[in-house]
Order: sequence, then structure tokens, then C-alpha cells
Amino acid sequence: MTHQTDRRKFFRRLAGATGTLLLTGCDKLSDSEWFGHVLSTGESLNKGAHHLLRTRKAMAQEFSEADLSPDFRSNGTSFPESAEYQTMAKADFKDWSLEIAGLVATPLKLTMAQIQALPSRTQITRHDCVEGWSAIAKWKGTPLHEIFALVNPLPNARYVVFYCADPMEDDGTDLYYESIDMEDAYHKQTILAYELNGTTLPIKNGAPIRLRVERQLGYKQAKYIMKIALVAQFDDIAGGKGGYWEDNGCEWYAGI
Repeated sequence: MTHQTDRRKFFRRLAGATGTLLLTGCDKLSDSEWFGHVLSTGESLNKGAHHLLRTRKAMAQEFSEADLSPDFRSNGTSFPESAEYQTMAKADFKDWSLEIAGLVATPLKLTMAQIQALPSRTQITRHDCVEGWSAIAKWKGTPLHEIFALVNPLPNARYVVFYCADPMEDDGTDLYYESIDMEDAYHKQTILAYELNGTTLPIKNGAPIRLRVERQLGYKQAKYIMKIALVAQFDDIAGGKGGYWEDNGCEWYAGI
């Protein structure tokens, strides 16, 4: 199955979940000017209402181990079709490192050992997917603010962009990426997770490291992260909307 087919399926599922789109012609709708305006208007309303009802520091609900789901399914890609990634996976990611760049005073590359040596956080939370399913899982990882303490973000940094190893086209191009703003980046529950349910993060769930930003929908939880960049705007990044699915018509702010 091609990524283009996956994309059509995604928009059809999105239509079913929101009730705002027709089940046919979703790709054409996503490319139309008026539809993009409707989405952006809805996003502004969603973000505004979310901020009125909950402060930016409000915590997502956390659960007990008795609430854990039997399995945490692999949503989207289960093994990136990237030669570089597959080579690293065969070596248990021993050669993997995370680059932090952009609007920071001290750009860095951190190995997994260095990341795991930083203070960690463990949280049991619910993952809500726009496709209509949810699951409760236990995540352990490094809070993003601990990374920021090492690189010292510059005053004009407004967003954090996560570049992933996952090609979204069959020719190996158009790598998946996502972004959040600095307020969500500093949230206590925003972590770079390297464990799932007490074991090393599986490949199908985003190894070696993935984002958990617990107050947003599943497509914001970037997997297979290779690089983080702090930026002032999205204009010159891919489609300019701040994420792969956002460039294809979805909301940038997916708060729940």
C-alpha cells in the first residue's frame, strides 16, 4: 500500500471522526483554498477555546498501571523505509544521535546514553488518535525542558520542529516532521520518550525516541526523531504549515 493511499484513507477517517467532510474527494478538499480557510478558522476557535477552558500548564490526566491497555498499536509507519534508519536499527541504534539546532546558543548532538543520563519523567497517559482509537500506556523519557537547559534557546525561538526518519513518499522523499510551540515544549508532560510500558521503545512505536505532548492528538506525537530545530516561523519549512499532515490540510493545533 502506498503512502498516497494511506493519505486518502487518513482523510476519509478524519471525515468520519469530525463529521465535517464528505467521504469522497477529501484530497481535492484539502488542496482547495476555501477548505484551508475553514480548517484554519476551526483551528483558531479550537485553540482559543482550549486556552479559555484550561491553562497552558494544566496537566493531562494520568492513570495507574491497572489502566494500561493490553497493547499499544503502531499507528502510521511501523518501520521507516529509510536505508539509513534501517542500518541504525540493525545495530540497535548504537550510532544514533539527536541533533538540536536552530535558534539555540549551544547546538548539540546527544547520544542515547547522554539523553538517558538526564533527569527523566514517567507518566501513564491516554493516546487519542484522530482516526478514532485510543490507548493508555506508560512512557518514560527526558522532559524537553531538560534538553533546552543544555542548548539555551534564543529569545526569538517560537516553535520546536521535530524532523523524523520516516519517508512519506514511496521514492524515499518528503520526510515526516511535526512541531509544537514553546509553551507546550516547556510543559512538564512533554517528553522525549525512550521507554514504553517499562521496556525499550519498540521500532513500531517510534524507536529510538519519540515525542509525547500529552494534551494533543496522536499525529502530533512525532516518531523516529532524528533532529530538533528551534525556529521563529515555518514559512521556509516544507509546506509552511508546521507539519506533514498540516501541510496536507490538518490543523496545526490539535489540543484535547
